[in-house]
Amino acid sequence: MEPVRWGILSTARINHAVLEPARVTDKAEVIAVASRDEARARAYASEHDVERAYGSYEELLADPDVEAVYNSLPNSMHVDWSIRALEAGKHVLVEKPFSRHPAEVERAFAVAEKAGLFVMEAFMYRHHPQTRKLEEIVSSGAIGELRQVRSTFSFTLDKPDDIRWRPELDGGALMDLGCYCVSAFRLLAGEPEGLAGFQHLSSTGVDTRFAGLLRFPGGVLGEFHCAYDLPEDVGLDVIGSDGSVFVHEFFGCQDPHLDVNGERIDIEDVDRYLLQLENFSEAVRGEAEPLLGLEDALGQARTIEALYRSAATG
Repeated sequence: MEPVRWGILSTARINHAVLEPARVTDKAEVIAVASRDEARARAYASEHDVERAYGSYEELLADPDVEAVYNSLPNSMHVDWSIRALEAGKHVLVEKPFSRHPAEVERAFAVAEKAGLFVMEAFMYRHHPQTRKLEEIVSSGAIGELRQVRSTFSFTLDKPDDIRWRPELDGGALMDLGCYCVSAFRLLAGEPEGLAGFQHLSSTGVDTRFAGLLRFPGGVLGEFHCAYDLPEDVGLDVIGSDGSVFVHEFFGCQDPHLDVNGERIDIEDVDRYLLQLENFSEAVRGEAEPLLGLEDALGQARTIEALYRSAATG
């Protein structure tokens, strides 16, 4: 198929999610990058061999050759700039988390539907064969009836100027790390029927540590912990009536494998960002459907909003 021409909003470090896979696929090419600082945009474009550099996001959205946009701006800017991109006629892959506000997610998808465009939340691990194999094992009954899911995701964020410490940019451990746990739980157990959230706040006002307890249909229970002030730790435990599955790197998919009832099952090692980029580019060309759509993004936002509400109110 003809490669989809991409533009990137921001010069954020996470842009490797599009830049690196675009170099090895024939389904996408990055032709433009934008920053609020033109000199920064030009330097970034030169460093990463991107053809066009713009000193404002509006200029990139006005480029008629850009067909799809990767929105890697801070969390609080995801919805607004995704909608602006859609209104400019661009498909949008927006970095996770889309939003902690369900109404904003619905608004963005409504704009996309009206314009006949696609918007997708970028949970890259969902595209990896490791995740598909996990779904297959759980749904097949290989571990019996699903009873419990547990997850942890933490590391030490010791950079005081990191934007993830800023509440006005929707920073915090739940938005950055816990959203993966929430996504994995919902993938396996459905939408939660009840939950409780608990948080420890930093001096800036964002959650340094967050824990959640969730109840899913059929009595399935979920428990997760995420933090910026703990040693690095990540994992997903899926427990059934007859066995269990442990995934050491459920989001990063490093050394992809599953431990099923104590037996290691190796999974094909594929770049999850490449699979995500190709899926969305194929959707733009009418050759596939986006893996994730409104239902998933809305379920994420509703759960995160409820967790924060619970933590704030008790």
